[in-house]
Amino acid sequence: MALIPGGDAAGKLLGETGVAPVFVAWSRFALGAVLLLPFVLHLTQPRLFLDWRVWLRGLLIAGGIVSILTALRTEPIANVFGAFFVGPMVAYLLSVWLLREAFSFTRAALLAVGFAGVILVVRPGFGMTPGLGFAVLAGVFYGGYLTASRWLADLARPRAMLISQLVVGALVLAPLGLPAMPEITPRIAALTLASALGSMLGNLCLILALRIAPATRLAPFVYTQLVAATVLGWTVFGVWPDGLTLAGLVIVLFSGLATLALRGGR
Repeated sequence: MALIPGGDAAGKLLGETGVAPVFVAWSRFALGAVLLLPFVLHLTQPRLFLDWRVWLRGLLIAGGIVSILTALRTEPIANVFGAFFVGPMVAYLLSVWLLREAFSFTRAALLAVGFAGVILVVRPGFGMTPGLGFAVLAGVFYGGYLTASRWLADLARPRAMLISQLVVGALVLAPLGLPAMPEITPRIAALTLASALGSMLGNLCLILALRIAPATRLAPFVYTQLVAATVLGWTVFGVWPDGLTLAGLVIVLFSGLATLALRGGR
């Protein structure tokens, strides 16, 4: 969970040097696919890519990555992650609606508390910026991606699903990402590799962790990305959230952990 915002911090540094977010997103998918493919090729059936649902899932995560990298060009990383965590709320509502999962008033109330925290971070109508709008859009895409992942949970092994989203993301973003390729300097090459490795290794570590511990025990760690993003914003970019934003981040963290504890207790 620290590697994923670490990859986004590298992406933010690339954006600050003028590199287009769509190139950073494409390179993340493409390099991740190239690095991971030798280890999962034997687990991945070619027919997996004939399923339109796999492409839908890949499009959702690609849209989320492009949106969050666009947000990071202008916004502090902690603020972006705070707004981005509208995603689990969207996933819950979509899962109840589309996947017919059970509705819980207690869980819905906790998600509403989390949404209030997101509002404190985003502050619509009171200083909300286009960058935070893209962060919310990234969360909506991610919520759809989480729902699609639950929908396709039995379609293939987790590592095969990971490579499928990397390949789909690389292919659909190539027409936009390749023309936006900057002049490759050593700094840009290093940050591009760090961005891709942070995202790919973070997701791979999660898959490995899921092999030795139940998902309910690991789920709360997802919300520690808020802590990692805040620390990275301070140490790398010298930005500490203001009082309202910090309060919103704490509320989102509390809501997420309480929701997961409720689910684990049941």
